[in-house]
Formats: sequence, structure tokens, C-alpha cells
Amino acid sequence: MHQRTSLAPLALLLGLAAAVGGCASSAGTVTDTTAIDTIMQAYQGEVPGASVLVIRDGKAIVRKGYGLANLEDHELATPATNYRLASVTKQFTAAAILLLAEDGTLSLDERMRQWLPALPAATDAITIRELLTHTGGLVDYEDVMPANQANQLRDADVLHLLVAQDRLYFAPGSHYRYSNGGYSMLALIVERASGLRFEEFLKQRIFEPLGMRDSLAYVNGGAPVRHRAYGYSEGASGWTRTDQSLTSAVLGDGGIYSSIDDLARWDAALYSDRLLSKQSRELAFHPWTVTDDADVRYGFGWRITGESLWHSGESIGFRNVFVRYPQRRLSVIILSNRNDPEPYRLALAIARHYLID
Repeated sequence: MHQRTSLAPLALLLGLAAAVGGCASSAGTVTDTTAIDTIMQAYQGEVPGASVLVIRDGKAIVRKGYGLANLEDHELATPATNYRLASVTKQFTAAAILLLAEDGTLSLDERMRQWLPALPAATDAITIRELLTHTGGLVDYEDVMPANQANQLRDADVLHLLVAQDRLYFAPGSHYRYSNGGYSMLALIVERASGLRFEEFLKQRIFEPLGMRDSLAYVNGGAPVRHRAYGYSEGASGWTRTDQSLTSAVLGDGGIYSSIDDLARWDAALYSDRLLSKQSRELAFHPWTVTDDADVRYGFGWRITGESLWHSGESIGFRNVFVRYPQRRLSVIILSNRNDPEPYRLALAIARHYLID
């Protein structure tokens, strides 16, 4: 059986406060969030907002929304609001590959052309493992999009663009270069190996088993995003809705929508064998390669800095970050529907309040 045992209901698992937007201590009582509110001050009021979650020892000690998920309709951001995760999606794409490896359907050291034979000869040596760690050397698909591109790209369109690029930036495995196209190719490999559309594989093998009922890889014309946040960018005349770009429909590198409540379920699953085996989790969290920042390593869909595992996500109108300190049993998640600021430093500032306890 592919499906693992579902997690307990989130309210039971995390001891969440009864009031939406409240904060809960381990005893379930409302606690003071003045310091967190100060850090998140820019997100408060009639502006694009954010949802913030702090989990310590399996319990939500901060679970709160700030500002608005939809400016036009004045809808508040809440813990149930779903944001486009952008590159936070990559950890789920990597997990999908690891599940297929556990099934014996594919091997991490197989060549990607075994699954995507239309790719040019220059890509022949690239392995699935090198796609996961951004060491394949693929050409950035954003740089070779036609200047007159009018319709949104899908993962299959990314493949079409890369088929025409019989060149690499470097020999596979020799360097690191962050590659959205690599994760798009991983999504297509999931489809070829499983026989399911990528969005359906995520639903059947990850979201449903973990009770992530409102999470999905969004496809135009497919299932709607419930409690959806819309993205905005700030200009001289104020905030303008900038929810979608030409690359927003590419799923493997950034197409998942989720909420802090659903990500709490995902975070809990990463401490046990509920979804991924211990071996798979160790592979995902291993510092395989040095990134552009000498202090940061890259695993499979995760960055590793010291004792922390994290990933940010940036796309038009959205800025997100998910930071875990597994040895401390502490996680901080910030999802926001605006183009600025990048919230990684905000998450670190929030984490410091709990790391010193």
C-alpha cells in the first residue's frame, strides 16, 4: 500500500488555540505575542498580509494571520489562508521522487534522459540526484523563453524549451547553480514514472495521507484554491495585484498552494516514518553541495545552514520561508502575499525568541 496512516487532527496534534489568529502555549492558553507582532508590524492593517506559525515540541505556540489575503474583497489573512509557496514547493517535488525511489520505480542515480529521452545529447550524463541538488548544469528556462511568449508555461513547455538547448552551463556534478528547470524536469519524471499527473501524485501520495486537505498543485481550470491569497506588488501608486506570471503554472519548481495549518502537518511528518522512511529523510536533509553562499549547503529541496533546514520561496506577489531546527524541535513558517520583504530574516528573528529559552 502506498498510503501511510493519516495524522491526527491538527487541533489535537498541535494543541492549537480555539480562536483563529490566536497563539497557544503548550497548555493551550493564549500567550503574549507582542514581540512577534512588532516583527510583523509591516504586514498589519489594510495591506497584503502574512500567516505565521511557530511550532515547538509538536505544538503551535504562535499561529496567527496579519493583514489581508485579498485587498479587493477585504478578506483577512488567517492560519487557513492558502498562499502560492513558490520554491518552498521544491521540498515536495523532492519528496515525490524519494517516494518513487522507495517504491523501486526509479533510482536517484539514473540518467534523467531515461525518463525524458527528448532532451538533447548534452544532458545525457545528468542524473536525478543532480537535478535534486542543482548540480546538473541545465540552462535556465526563464532565459530562453521567447520574447513574445503570451501564454503561461507548463512543465511540458519547459521541456520543449530545454530540448532546443544542446548545451549546459557546466559538466554535471561539477558545480552548483540553482535550477528551476531541474525541478520542473523532476515533476515530469514523477509523471512518467508513476503514470499520474504531478498534481494528482502529490494529492494521492502526500497531501491526502497527511491530511493536508487544502493543499494542491494549482492548475488553471482544475480544482480551485480554497481560502486563496492573491499576490500583490507595491509601486508608487500603492499595491497592485500581481498574482500570476508567465511561469506561475510551472508546477515542479513552485506551483503548490498551502497554508500554515497544512504545513504544520507536513512538519510533523518529517520527524517520523509516516510518509518518508528514515533513509529518505536523511537523504533529503544531507548537505550534498555548497551553494552560492559558502555558509549554506543544499540537500534535496532543502537548504542547510548550521543546525537549520530551510527554504524560501519567491514569485510574483509572494514571499515565503519555512525554517526548521529539528534538534530543537522548533519550526517557523511565514507565508506572505506581497513582493517585499523577503521574510527569511524575519523568521530568524522570530526563532531567536525561542532558541534562547
